Amino acid sequence: MCRAIALPLIMLGVLSGCAGQSLDGYDAEGRASYYGGKHQGKRTASGEKFDLNALTAAHRELPFGTQVLVTNLLNQKTVVVRINDRGPHNRSRLIDLSQRAAQQLDMLRSGVAPVRVQRLAD
Repeated sequence: MCRAIALPLIMLGVLSGCAGQSLDGYDAEGRASYYGGKHQGKRTASGEKFDLNALTAAHRELPFGTQVLVTNLLNQKTVVVRINDRGPHNRSRLIDLSQRAAQQLDMLRSGVAPVRVQRLAD
């Protein structure tokens, strides 16, 4: 009985972190990686300079400027990032995160993590 109640409460807590923002259709699971130092200051596909301390990400399909909620499926930690680049170039990955976003998901040590990516409404 307690377990039946616990999971919905946990999910409510996770989603309350993005209160005021609703989901907008895109919902996918896959593997995330991150990129950092060697890309610092280089131009992204959107034309802006890459900042490893910004909450940004690369995705193959989503439009630039799209905000997505990324959930690390191993620990349920979440972060909201803005798509500003194209990638990942490794076809086995769904999204490439900035180093700061990866840090918030607690995936710096592993370098790769299973994630859920959900588009947020504008």
